[in-house]
Amino acid sequence: MDTPLFRATLVLIPESLAICRLPPDAGLPGEVLGTTFWSMTRTSDELSIILPQDSAPAAWQQSRDWRGLQVAGPLAFELTGVIAALSRPLAEADIPIFSLSTYDTDYILVQQDLLVQACAVLSTHGHTVLYDQG
Repeated sequence: MDTPLFRATLVLIPESLAICRLPPDAGLPGEVLGTTFWSMTRTSDELSIILPQDSAPAAWQQSRDWRGLQVAGPLAFELTGVIAALSRPLAEADIPIFSLSTYDTDYILVQQDLLVQACAVLSTHGHTVLYDQG
């Protein structure tokens, strides 16, 4: 086991999340604005939205049952290797992730049925996982 350059404290987001895809020209969906956690990215190919799955309309294309782990921050912009330190051990354990970043920190999302295994892998690699929020 390699020692990571970055050791994270991760906090479990309480809600189950959905990763949704809308057409690139879709308007800003009102369903998103009242939720506790959401992220949107628009490109020329799509509008991607991550939000609590209970708020995702059934008509949207979506992947459900994701759980989020927030890297305790804020993190300095100069800090390198954060996502690599988290994604590498998970990739070696065949656990796929969805990652996203904000101004202050990073998040990794894992499927609900792999959450316990993912947390164990991350803990084994020197990261701390706080479960008390979910």
